[in-house]
Amino acid sequence: MSMDKSPDLPPAEPAEAPAVPPAAPLEEHPDKDQPLIARIMSGNGLVSVLAIVLSLLVGAILIAFTDERVTSTASYFFTRPTDLLSAVWTSVSEAYLALFQSSIINSSADSFADAIYPLTETLTIATPLVLAGLGVALAFRVGLFNIGGQGQIILGATLAGWVGFTLDLPVGIHLVVAVLAGIIGGALWGGIAGFLKARRGAHEVIVTIMLNYIAVYLLLYLLTTPGFQRPGSNNPLSEPVGVNAAYPLMFGDGFRLHYGFLVALAAVGFTWWLLNRSTTGFELRAVGANPVAAKTAGINVSRAYLLSMLIAGALAGLAGTAQILGTERSLSGGIAASFGFDAITVALLGRSNPIGTLFAGLLFGALRAGGVGMQANTGIPIDIVLVVQSFIVLFIAAPPLVRSIFRIGTSKPKNKVAAAPAATGGAA
Repeated sequence: MSMDKSPDLPPAEPAEAPAVPPAAPLEEHPDKDQPLIARIMSGNGLVSVLAIVLSLLVGAILIAFTDERVTSTASYFFTRPTDLLSAVWTSVSEAYLALFQSSIINSSADSFADAIYPLTETLTIATPLVLAGLGVALAFRVGLFNIGGQGQIILGATLAGWVGFTLDLPVGIHLVVAVLAGIIGGALWGGIAGFLKARRGAHEVIVTIMLNYIAVYLLLYLLTTPGFQRPGSNNPLSEPVGVNAAYPLMFGDGFRLHYGFLVALAAVGFTWWLLNRSTTGFELRAVGANPVAAKTAGINVSRAYLLSMLIAGALAGLAGTAQILGTERSLSGGIAASFGFDAITVALLGRSNPIGTLFAGLLFGALRAGGVGMQANTGIPIDIVLVVQSFIVLFIAAPPLVRSIFRIGTSKPKNKVAAAPAATGGAA
């Protein structure tokens, strides 16, 4: 029995699977692979302004909670809620008005000199903040976390002060020599960290922290030696610098503002030119963006690290001269105050931009100058100002938090997924 054979048919082609559009990629931050410092610095100016606004709002809440009128009216809030709201408004408005009048202009003053005195105090306090902030910002642009501004300020002030009260030079020359000594002192202290980073790969954070402690205790030791300690005094205090070595006052004896402020403005211009208009600045920025690529392009990365820390230290040393030759006039253990650490916040708020650092320094100078007047006039603790500064740091270090609060840049393109099939050429 035979079976019919089926006719030869061409082999069946495999069925083409319908094109499936690829899954949309997960949303990722474009700078997630960048270092933390680079991500913090990448925000725009709007985020900085909004961070200040948020910090002032937090400060307003704390002011309201610490006011006795607010707490007393809160006890019968459900009976008369307007009393609580009025007390909150009065407390916050009076505090911030006192802050403004103590840092910018006193509209209730009897004379023009008294009216502008708060502004001159703000500029006086802002001078070392701007100079030290420039040193920190410059290091940030090269990818270095320079937190040694405190030690660099101390060394700059120490050498400048020693020249100021030891030498006796003519008018003009004495000031120039003292300022140069301060620049050399700060550059030397910053250069140590830069050299160890460039030659041995030592982490600049650890090195600068140690150098800060060394500078503090070195100054305290020197102030107990005959060459530095004021004769006839048991306190760790040096002799006052000579008149020829001091920064002249800009508006006479009634004000503390000195010509060191103009030096700070010149330093801002120099730093901006160095970073944005010079070949050296281009190399420094290239190293900060990607040291491996910069080295491949022929840039000496080790030299960039050393040079950046030298310049950063020199700028912080200038801040030390503003202290010893401008406001304090004598060396003491607190000559640097907290300017070296506040400079980190100033550089962060200024986004490592020289112009931004200038305005950030002015803001923090106003907060420090106005905080004293706010406490004296309203009884609000000056610690509120410190809290505001701390929240500025918090919000500046977390740009996504600020953007999410104000819903900035959170919208997504609607046609991103819909355009995927067309891009692959597949059929639906």
